[in-house]
Amino acid sequence: MLGLETPILETQGLDKWFGGLHVTNQVNFRLDPGEIHCLIGPNGAGKSTLFKLMLGEHMPSAGRIMFEGEEITAEPSFARIRRGISVKFQVPGIFKELRVRHNLEIALQKRLKGDELDAEIERLLEFLNLYEQADKLAGALSHGQKQWLEIGMAVSLRPKLLLLDEPTAGMTPDETHATGEMIQALNAEGVSVLAVEHDMAFVRQIAQRVTVLHFGAVFAQGTIEEIVADDRVAAIYLGQGYD
Repeated sequence: MLGLETPILETQGLDKWFGGLHVTNQVNFRLDPGEIHCLIGPNGAGKSTLFKLMLGEHMPSAGRIMFEGEEITAEPSFARIRRGISVKFQVPGIFKELRVRHNLEIALQKRLKGDELDAEIERLLEFLNLYEQADKLAGALSHGQKQWLEIGMAVSLRPKLLLLDEPTAGMTPDETHATGEMIQALNAEGVSVLAVEHDMAFVRQIAQRVTVLHFGAVFAQGTIEEIVADDRVAAIYLGQGYD
């Protein structure tokens, strides 16, 4: 049951100041093992900063970050990746001049060799709906396909926790739904997921729990049904809408 195990990721009183700007304000957050959790909020709510604190791109001004019960507050990003955290950013970081297949090969080659490497590339191409694009240059893919390729590169590390920064930005509704199915399939294999997202249809599709940030602080938490029914959450979105 969610909430009874040691969190896979937890923040305790997390603060981040940029000069006089208090961007992350005493954030207490937990992500349970095996959970799909979405982080939402109006523009400027502090979502991206919190995401970068969790990844180690920013160091907090105060508070702690825990991974599987161990403190990682001061650890650099590469050390967190070694622990089992992987990330897919909003702008795909693929090798555009290389073929799709070779992008996956680069991501996998530290872990697999020979026939095992070839078999895993084939499996990922099928999983990512990119089998027919395997020999295309990655730069020639559609926007949505580029996003899928980077998801494939992120999960090639076999992470325990996958961080997704607006994974469906710029996608068509069909691509967005297919992305949700991919994330649910990864979760069924045991991957915990934290997604920063604006698309509420996508959040409804995948989220088991949702955290709403507002002015850098946790404003509300609950199931998607509880969040959508919360009049306070609707109020902070007025004039902006659920993008």
